Amino acid sequence: MTLLLLAGTGDARRIAQRLAGADVIASLAGATRDPVALPIPTRLGGFGGEAGFRDFLTAHAISAVLDATHPYAHRITARSARICAALGLPFLQYLRPGWVPEVGDNWTEISREEEAATLIPTGATVFLGTGRQTLDRFANLTGRRVICRQIDPPEGPFPFAGGEFLLGRPPFSVADELALFDRLKVDWLVVKNAGGEASHTKLTAARQLGIPVLMIARPTPGDWPHVASIESAMEWVRAL
Repeated sequence: MTLLLLAGTGDARRIAQRLAGADVIASLAGATRDPVALPIPTRLGGFGGEAGFRDFLTAHAISAVLDATHPYAHRITARSARICAALGLPFLQYLRPGWVPEVGDNWTEISREEEAATLIPTGATVFLGTGRQTLDRFANLTGRRVICRQIDPPEGPFPFAGGEFLLGRPPFSVADELALFDRLKVDWLVVKNAGGEASHTKLTAARQLGIPVLMIARPTPGDWPHVASIESAMEWVRAL
């Protein structure tokens, strides 16, 4: 049996560590230029669409697919589930639980990035913890200072007026985030409900500083199998 692990998250790295020595191939989409190496054979880059993914599964005799990509990589997950179903291959999505507000949090959920402009007043300093791939969806935040943190140096100027990039490679401690938000005079934090402990530190910092948070809702899960814990994912692999 050859398992394909769709990776790209810290949880996928932990799964890969537990699968070291097994017949498994990891795949990274290439969103980060210098990703942390995984302890299993790894391919980098996209598959070239649905046909390319199907060809890869066939050429490498993949017998099952475990999707541990980002909870917001819904297009990749939907495509993978659809093709696995067509080929009769077992498929499982590892979908870690989302964050829930705690006492003292000031969160507002929005369904689309473009909605941020209806809630954030002109003149505010906005910190985007959403990554660069959806940055263009915030172009209507005119009149605000917009700061987008990303891992890799930008390949071009900020895509709209009033914005700036900030380089940083996670993980970030609560103390790191407190100092950063205070230095930048952040008024609003915008994040995706990615879940997980490692990236929760910015939410803890926002709570301690009284910064309101816009939480972009998760995509609705599909009707394919999914689990919410790494141990459940490993049980599925062992049962194959």
